[in-house]
Amino acid sequence: QVQLVESGGGLVQAGGSLRLSCAASGRTFGNYAMAWFRQAPGKEREFVAFISWQGGTTYYAHSVKGRFTISRDNAKNTVYLQMTTLKPEDTAVYYCAADPTTSSVSDVGYRFWGQGTQVTVSS
Repeated sequence: QVQLVESGGGLVQAGGSLRLSCAASGRTFGNYAMAWFRQAPGKEREFVAFISWQGGTTYYAHSVKGRFTISRDNAKNTVYLQMTTLKPEDTAVYYCAADPTTSSVSDVGYRFWGQGTQVTVSS
């Protein structure tokens, strides 16, 4: 069992940066693949970024590639999403997700979810 708590969201102007954190409970955090998803008002939840359990594999949605970076610190049980050059269309609730076996870009592949953190980008 893993419990996830996101933080770091807020209001930022277009072109700015934010770093989201996702703190996980449980001694087996290092065994879990992690991902970030987001959901904008009136839209379905969408994949943002994935990182494998050791951090050796990462991939990104096309819309954020080159602007966002996912990383993890297994010693701190934390996964991060560094977001730069933010755009108004990045406005959404951002969720982190964990699963011990998946490498999916679909949210159905993840068993554990945080409560989300709001990111608002003003133009």
